[in-house]
Amino acid sequence: MTAAVVQSNSATVRPERQPFGPGSRMWDEVGLITFSFTAGSAFLLQTMEPTIAAVVDARSTFRTDPMGRAVRSIASVMMWVYGGDEAIAEADRLREMHAGLNTEKDGVRYTALSSGPWAWVLHTGIFAFTEGNKYFSRTPLTDADKEAYYQETVQLMRNFLVAPKEIPASYKEWEPWFDDMVENHLVPTQVAHDYLRVIRKIAPPKQIPTPLHPLWRAVTAPVGRMQYFFTVGTTPEVVRRKLDLEWTAKDERALKALGWFLGRTIPLLPERVRFFPIAYEARKLERDRQRLRKMINLRPI
Repeated sequence: MTAAVVQSNSATVRPERQPFGPGSRMWDEVGLITFSFTAGSAFLLQTMEPTIAAVVDARSTFRTDPMGRAVRSIASVMMWVYGGDEAIAEADRLREMHAGLNTEKDGVRYTALSSGPWAWVLHTGIFAFTEGNKYFSRTPLTDADKEAYYQETVQLMRNFLVAPKEIPASYKEWEPWFDDMVENHLVPTQVAHDYLRVIRKIAPPKQIPTPLHPLWRAVTAPVGRMQYFFTVGTTPEVVRRKLDLEWTAKDERALKALGWFLGRTIPLLPERVRFFPIAYEARKLERDRQRLRKMINLRPI
């Protein structure tokens, strides 16, 4: 690794775990529906990490239940930021679940909770956030914005008990660390290719009767094409080269144009539509609490 890492003051003491709340960048942006536009590139980066790829290949339901897996994953991410005290419980639930997701392939033992792969999942979210802003936001991130978001992700990593040695100290140090990981550690895997195939043609859930499958495919085909387009377009060029994915200058112009349009129309939507349900309800509840606090402070004594 090419960057310095955060070290705890004691080998046995970790920084405090704490949930997120109003005033944080994550609170304002992770719950937006635009999060899903780059979630695909984050997962693609995860499927190219050897340990994650092996575990996903053996244990994940992304091939057989892609919609269910996507919904569960997004709901879990929303809990990380908007779950309040339950956010820590959600992190612990995931650690407990992944503790048993180990596998062996070609004589190599892969452990889901190995410190590097466990951290990599959250590191891909940093990339997805900055790429999402690059294409789908009206206001570009400043260096200070990137650093602030990065430090919030550091807190998220603490909540997930990521080993301090896996966390670069700053966004400036994270960038070359991330580039080195992409260039020298990620590998083209069959899981990555399968994932791209799955998101391009979304399989119908088991609850959909067979006679309705043609209708399902017709309705979801545009969604699948768009998700594939967003995923490939917001993936590092190094990854596209490793996976032999075509991305032309024309594609880049189309992504920028579509991103420009979405970045200016989505903020005009009602909050209930702009945010995923858990995020919307958490934000609404916080406003209700603030109104209650205001009335309590104004009460006659």
